[in-house]
Amino acid sequence: MTAIEISAATAADYPDILTLNEAAVPAVNLIPRARLEHLHQQSLHLLVARNGRDIAGFLLALPETADYDSINFDYFRRSYPRFVYIDRIVVSDRIRRSGVGVALYRDLESMLPESSPMMACEVNLHPPNPQSLAFHQRLGFEAVGEQETEGGTKRVCLMARRLV
Repeated sequence: MTAIEISAATAADYPDILTLNEAAVPAVNLIPRARLEHLHQQSLHLLVARNGRDIAGFLLALPETADYDSINFDYFRRSYPRFVYIDRIVVSDRIRRSGVGVALYRDLESMLPESSPMMACEVNLHPPNPQSLAFHQRLGFEAVGEQETEGGTKRVCLMARRLV
């Protein structure tokens, strides 16, 4: 396997990002291109992990000031004055468990200001996503709450990891 390289995403990466995202549903929600463009503009970082020329994964991180109408993002905005919200991290099924997710988080963390107090995310409990829950727990994320979303069809574990 070619070494993984992580870089900032560009608009040219959107088709591959959207394809990876769609393959990861229901672990993540579908996202139309216009919404991806909007969130990319709001983001601190939209990172892609490349395996050669192919995008093997991506991570979208937003500041607490982002213009984002997500119930999960709103939970953190109401609960914490400062945070970096990981809206989604997706790694291709064919190379999952090869360190790509950890590398994306490491790169993100290395780019955050020293004053960033915490990273926040949510992981599905229903439908269950035990791999993501275990992955985030291994990275030091802890449960800070739970809530139902999408009219009760989903339940998420809200997670945070202190950085300072």
